[in-house]
Amino acid sequence: MFDFYSKRKIFIAIPLVIILIGIVFFFVNGGFVLDIQFQGGTLMQIELNDSDFDTNNPNADLVKAEEIITDIVDKRVTVRHTHSMAGSAEGGKRMDYLVVGVATGDEMLSDAEQGQIVSALREEFNIKEDAQIDAEGVNASISKDLRSKGLLAVIIASILMLVYIWIRFNIMSGLLAGLTAVLALIHDITIMLSVYVIFGIPLNETFIAALLTILGYSINDTIVSYDRIRENSRLSRKDTIDELVNKSINQSLSRIISTSITTLISVITVYIFASISGITSLKEFSFPIVVGVIAGTYSSIFIASPLWAGWKSSQQKKHISQKA
Repeated sequence: MFDFYSKRKIFIAIPLVIILIGIVFFFVNGGFVLDIQFQGGTLMQIELNDSDFDTNNPNADLVKAEEIITDIVDKRVTVRHTHSMAGSAEGGKRMDYLVVGVATGDEMLSDAEQGQIVSALREEFNIKEDAQIDAEGVNASISKDLRSKGLLAVIIASILMLVYIWIRFNIMSGLLAGLTAVLALIHDITIMLSVYVIFGIPLNETFIAALLTILGYSINDTIVSYDRIRENSRLSRKDTIDELVNKSINQSLSRIISTSITTLISVITVYIFASISGITSLKEFSFPIVVGVIAGTYSSIFIASPLWAGWKSSQQKKHISQKA
């Protein structure tokens, strides 16, 4: 039987290193990279049919396009590649597009600036003269409202989970169990944010949707572990806190890991399919899910229950010392 309790400080230290690296990148890069949905600005969609743009492996060209546009507007720029099918499913023609986001707040890029961007990209990637070009503005106030409502949704979800665990696991000092479960959720959130800031991935509304999905997934794994602790506390009343937690985690380990592996296989498959097919929205949703499942599984096994046990043990020792 593996001793999770005695090694809890090591297991807590490992994600802290990742979070600290994320904090360093946060200050070095000047904060999170926010997509236009979270900043407000201008979205341009430029047709790439018959161009020299490498639609099969666009990453290098996306970086080049971002550099070109940044030199023109001197604002935060995001560039991605997407495509759609024109015509019937069998005889349809694939249409590739470059989607450019420029953080301009409430104001759109001027016609002159849009023209400069298109001309520079046309010169670099041989975009044809009659290429379809669409531009639209994203209101900054709506973007701020979207961010605040997304944050509010995460806070409300965490509070409701805390109350639920408080009531359900009263035998485990319900409030304490709820607090450690929420701390595990905070771990999941900060790990996901750290990965995004380290790799410079833009945050958008898809990230909020993925985050809420992961909170539900992670708390479910934590509850599996808590359920086992609750049952063993009734069956093995003579066990110490560390024995109880170690036994419970080892008993629930196979279920948690098998569920996570199954989920990861499915989500990674979706991510690969979306990457190959150029379905950006699906790719942007599946990537944080992969990160979140890994972080959530880790926190459910190595953080939530051992942290509860350490906290509970210290409370018991304090209570005994006060009696003495």
